[in-house]
Amino acid sequence: MKIPLALLAALGCSLALANPPEAAVPAQAAASAPAKAPLSKGEIKAMQEFKMLDFNGDGKLSRSEVVLFPRLAAAFDDADTDHDNFVSYAEVQVFAAKHRAERERKRAAQAEVASGTPPVKP
Repeated sequence: MKIPLALLAALGCSLALANPPEAAVPAQAAASAPAKAPLSKGEIKAMQEFKMLDFNGDGKLSRSEVVLFPRLAAAFDDADTDHDNFVSYAEVQVFAAKHRAERERKRAAQAEVASGTPPVKP
């Protein structure tokens, strides 16, 4: 089975905007929260992949759950922002947004080099 680079380095560029799994949202908060836009196909796929990797169903990924996926295992420490040795769906979303931004910067730099335009410094 092929897991896209977006699940922790690839659980989806689309994850940056995805909603957390239902189990991660307390019932009270879900009831009082305003209605959210429907999930995109990419967000649904990313959530399904997260749940697939969450073998014990606790709503977070452990090192042992991602050990069979070297890219995910290598990115684990970067994604585990609270350093609890688990990666929650929210942490995956943040990591995916960071990964997407880095990838977009690299693409923009490559396009500038290819076009001969000098890079713009921030």
